[in-house]
Amino acid sequence: MPLSSLKTISLQRFSLNFAANIIAALWMLVGSTRAFSWVKPTFVQFALFALLALGSNVLFSWLAAEAGSVFNEQGLVSYLIWPAIISLVGIILARRSGNQMLVFVPVVLWLVADTLSALLQSIVQVLGSHGWLPEWSYSFLPILFLVLFLWQTLALLWIFARRQRTPWWERIIILIGAVALLTIWQRNVADQPIFKQIPVQPVLEEAALYKQPRLLQQALASIDPSMPGKSDWYFMGVAGFSDQNVFRSEINKVRELFDVRFGTSGHSLALINNTYSWLDEPVATKTSILQGLKKIGQQMDADEDVLFMTLSSHGDQDFIHLSNPPLEMDNLDAAWLREALDASGIRWRVLVVSACYSGSFIDELTSPTTVVITASAADKMSFGCTNTAEMTYFGQAFFAESLRENTSFAAAFKDASLRVSERESFMGFESSEPQMVVGSLMKTALPAFEKTLFDKTRSSVAKITNNTAVPINIIPEDSTDRLENTATSTTE
Repeated sequence: MPLSSLKTISLQRFSLNFAANIIAALWMLVGSTRAFSWVKPTFVQFALFALLALGSNVLFSWLAAEAGSVFNEQGLVSYLIWPAIISLVGIILARRSGNQMLVFVPVVLWLVADTLSALLQSIVQVLGSHGWLPEWSYSFLPILFLVLFLWQTLALLWIFARRQRTPWWERIIILIGAVALLTIWQRNVADQPIFKQIPVQPVLEEAALYKQPRLLQQALASIDPSMPGKSDWYFMGVAGFSDQNVFRSEINKVRELFDVRFGTSGHSLALINNTYSWLDEPVATKTSILQGLKKIGQQMDADEDVLFMTLSSHGDQDFIHLSNPPLEMDNLDAAWLREALDASGIRWRVLVVSACYSGSFIDELTSPTTVVITASAADKMSFGCTNTAEMTYFGQAFFAESLRENTSFAAAFKDASLRVSERESFMGFESSEPQMVVGSLMKTALPAFEKTLFDKTRSSVAKITNNTAVPINIIPEDSTDRLENTATSTTE
């Protein structure tokens, strides 16, 4: 049936026309020409759905935008191109067919479908931002959103081709050409959303330039020598990646855990890469890590004392990222870390590496006097590194939960591995498979070292509760609650 014979009759009530247009769009999306029987292409309906489509796309762009994004005029113009083109197509069809009823038919159908699509994308975005979607869906969502954009336009072309009884081969050519054009256009404007984060070039303040050496020297000077005749624990934490706050938060919370509960105050050092900590904390570079290890090695008794060192960052095979723009840093590789540890003279070591592929550190770091614990196997990712999280999945499970409830690293590791596995399974992630390797000499020495460490926990509690009726084996909630935070679902 030719387009010239198409007749549309508006219903008496505005709400009925509104509902009819939604039904028409749904028929269009399934490729049915019944859409022409339902569509009510009045100017009022066109204006309404133009506003609804624009509003729903602005909503989706706002939901998908990163913190600090601002309104982007170019993104708005990019969106308005397609309703304008489709409106022009309607005018051309109406003139060629001599049927003025066609003017608003294509654009009304497209705008209704676009409104429904943008609202669906907004719902998906909300679910994703709360971590309520399975892990596999996050890599699929960009493809889904592209398909939805293509679908509404291809469905419109399809029903008009069917209405005009266009030969099948012409329909295929039109659809292939439309897919190519729309995909290229969509990819070219992908970096022009309606709300866009304005990139800010990192700048190193003059004050930070001069303060950083003093911060490092002050931190090193605060490391006290060990007490002869007893085993002391020393703590060193490294937050490697500056652009996500979770690594800084995790290291600082673990340092607090060790200083308050395990008695390492005066024996601890934290090196932090973070955009906002240049004036407060010494940065983590190979140079500062080496200096930190040497200082700790000088203050320790190599035969009696133990270093607990934890690193938290993004990782890859055999290295973790050290990044703190505008400085360019070398990444921290496993072989270099082993050499630095050996050069420091530190004999007894408990090393925890929290990063993707951190299991690749095990071969280099393993020694008879070392415990190596990693958040993942050598070929696995680990999860939980976002700006909104305070600890990674492994950090939360091992430090914030399991070390509070156990009196050995092996028991805490086993407990944490189970917690991480359950959480990853619930979120739909592939298991990270945390690893733990204990050196041959450390297997014999570790129980005595652990007794010293956890005895300090009980001593700290005894001091806190000395003037209260609380038994010394009960840990006050205010010393641990700050460690109980839930990380979100991204990889390290």
